[in-house]
Amino acid sequence: ETKEELRKIKNDETEIKDSFYKDLEFGTAGLRGIVGVGTNRMNKYTVGKATQGLANYIVKNNGQDKGVAIAYDSRNMSQEFSKLNANEIKTYRFESLRPTPELSYTVRELGCISGIVITASHNPPKYNGYKVYWEDGAQISAPVDAGITEEVNAIKNYSDIKEITEEEATDISSTNINFRNVGTYTL
Repeated sequence: ETKEELRKIKNDETEIKDSFYKDLEFGTAGLRGIVGVGTNRMNKYTVGKATQGLANYIVKNNGQDKGVAIAYDSRNMSQEFSKLNANEIKTYRFESLRPTPELSYTVRELGCISGIVITASHNPPKYNGYKVYWEDGAQISAPVDAGITEEVNAIKNYSDIKEITEEEATDISSTNINFRNVGTYTL
């Protein structure tokens, strides 16, 4: 799919520059951008980098056993972005669309260290976002936001992003809860 997207823009110098001129920045509690190919777009690589940085921060702060809750909306690629995993952190992922307030509630109710909601809320349809919440159920703020951003920016090579299949993640999980259709697997 990525190769096909690259072929589509190969003769569009403006699109190539906008897609690759910088890295999509982690800030304001996460990522937000146009879905597509490139380092300045929301795709499995940029979302994977954010997830790996968040996972690294969680592990450094010994929060992996508390877990992470993940929700997503109906935007393009939301469900796919919600499945990036591989860091041996307990994960509770909703099996269907959920609003952001339900994610916030779930983080607190389950005692998670963090939560992620894949949404771009009021942005145009070509956008999506990756918003990170902390154990209080609110979007990350200082000093947590700076610590996560530092971990995300420390990833210089996309091959450093850990990946496993959803099936492998489900097999690793030792907890199988049913909390308002929240499934669990290891991030």
